[in-house]
Amino acid sequence: MRLTPGPARDIDLDRVDLFDLDLYASGDPHPVWDAMRARAPLHHQVLPDGREFWSVTRYDDVCRVLGDHQEFTSQRGTVVTHLGTDDVAAGRLITSTDPPRHTEVRRAIGSRLTPRAVAPWEDRIRQAVVRFLEPALDGGTFDLAERALRLPAVVTGPLLGIPERDWDELVELTAMVTAPSDPHFRHGGEAATLAIAHHELVAYVTDWVARRRSAGGDDGSLLDHLMSVRAGEFPLTDEEIALDGYSLLLGANVTTPHTVSGTVLALIERPEQFAKAQADPLLVPNLVEEGLRWTSAACNFMRYAVGDTRIGGGTVPAGGAVVAWIGSANRDGTRFTDPHTFDVTRTAKGQIAFGFGPHYCVGAPLARLTLRVFFEELLQRFGSIELDGAPQHLRSFFIAGMTHLPIVAQNRKTP
Repeated sequence: MRLTPGPARDIDLDRVDLFDLDLYASGDPHPVWDAMRARAPLHHQVLPDGREFWSVTRYDDVCRVLGDHQEFTSQRGTVVTHLGTDDVAAGRLITSTDPPRHTEVRRAIGSRLTPRAVAPWEDRIRQAVVRFLEPALDGGTFDLAERALRLPAVVTGPLLGIPERDWDELVELTAMVTAPSDPHFRHGGEAATLAIAHHELVAYVTDWVARRRSAGGDDGSLLDHLMSVRAGEFPLTDEEIALDGYSLLLGANVTTPHTVSGTVLALIERPEQFAKAQADPLLVPNLVEEGLRWTSAACNFMRYAVGDTRIGGGTVPAGGAVVAWIGSANRDGTRFTDPHTFDVTRTAKGQIAFGFGPHYCVGAPLARLTLRVFFEELLQRFGSIELDGAPQHLRSFFIAGMTHLPIVAQNRKTP
């Protein structure tokens, strides 16, 4: 979807279809969200098949929905592709589980992903990023969005314990989960694509666990660590390990590449911002946070109201599905000054691209480290970046990203 909104226009909120994939693949959703924040902070939509959902778009409301599990539960599913059918893994899959069980499992996983725990990976990440960027400097066209899909696997594959021979397959499968209607990843219809991807990913981790149990020992990987995690008094079952391993693979591969592509596009469109960041390396952490805010790659999550709940000037009935639009919250003018301005000097403190509350992304420290290293190396090596064709946006209402971003980069001349 367009990250820089087009001209302001009249929006008929009674006719808005937030499930219209064209709105994200070729449209301009930010003016829609602007209108919703101003005029309908709690928006109700009924789909042609009878499914219905309520949307919140203001920063404070989004944080409340994502942060209060007693009012808004994750137990029935958290992604809009599950709307109308409860997640079959609810209560076992970490993303579809509420505290206290969620907290117990998350704490055990998160202990391996704290800023201190991932810091020793910086040199390895930097080497991977340098190898990733080198082909862009041969003077030819470099499709950053297409190639960036593999970047998280290069970084996190060894951490998770995934051999390199499997990276491409897993990248493809996770893309199928998040954008099952995109022609680049679709296999048959949307339902078939989702079913294939879910089955293959869970089967992969299940087989991985079986091989590790047979081999014995501990290879120090995150997936191996997952085999020792307990929820309360009991260890995770192999099925729960497979489901949570699936969740880790999905989280690792989904958002970082689209944050990279969207942020680079913002810099291409604003050469003065590229120059500012290049002139002052201390701005790179700001650039990362602004890039996260600007792209909001995971642009929404879903919860269900536990009871009749007042929010956004209206009421969500008990059991109602609520979609919290992160992409809108991160452009809320009451929280961010000039929210549709991309500014590398902005601190972007409080951006919620990684979510908010109990389900805040457990891999955020590793993602931040990867993004910081990526932009340090890009700014050091690239003297200029230009588009060499039109960006092609992902056909998804869940992930804001691109499938193609053809660029031509020039080496930076050093004294």
